[in-house]
Order: sequence, then C-alpha cells, then structure tokens
Amino acid sequence: MADAQTPTILYVEDDPDFREAVEAMLVAGGYDVEAVPTAEEGLAAFQARRPDAVLLDLMLEEVDSGVTLATRIRGLDRNVPILLLTSVGDAMVEAQDWGRLGVTGVLQKPVNADTLRMVIQNARRTP
Repeated sequence: MADAQTPTILYVEDDPDFREAVEAMLVAGGYDVEAVPTAEEGLAAFQARRPDAVLLDLMLEEVDSGVTLATRIRGLDRNVPILLLTSVGDAMVEAQDWGRLGVTGVLQKPVNADTLRMVIQNARRTP
C-alpha cells in the first residue's frame, strides 16, 4: 500500500503482457498502480480508490469500451486526468475530438517509459 504522498494511477488494459509492462514502468517511476483488465473492473476500482490519474486502453474488450469508460469516469470526476493508450493509427487519433470526451491526452502504443511518466506528471499538474 502506498503512502499518502505516492500518486495512484488506475490502469485499465486487457492485454496482460502490455498491462504488466506498463505497470512496471509506472511503479519504477514512483507511482502506486491499480491495474485491471476490464472496463467494469476499472469503473469499480475508480470508485473505490479515486486515483490521481487514469490510464486506459482505447480498445478494451470491445471497440469502444475505453471511450465509454472514460466518459463514465469523467461523469464521476471532472478533474482527474484521463489518458488513453492506443495502437490505432495517427490519422484516427488526430481525427477525434478527445477533449469533447473529457480525455486529457492520447498516447500511441508502444509507449516509452520516460514519455509516459512525463505525460502523466504534466497531466496531473494541469488544472
């Protein structure tokens, strides 16, 4: 269990190998990580822990599960940073109005550990 000063990240990813790798990156960066495989578990974990930031796979068990979860979380908390991880092409990412969905940012997979930690840190600082 993390102390009160350790930021908590909720990470929702259905690919177990990728989930484990990103969780390790975040833990190495000093974060307490709650990693879960489904949108349903992600929503429950969010409600139970109220993390400092949320990291979601865009396409979880269904194509729009990540977006749906982001929208539901945004309905519960207007301020928590929500970042999406995706393997879809840049053109699709750029074509979306992510701000309308309440998403703070979108990162392409695979993601560099330093970039991921920097983006989360910056998102947490943004009012």
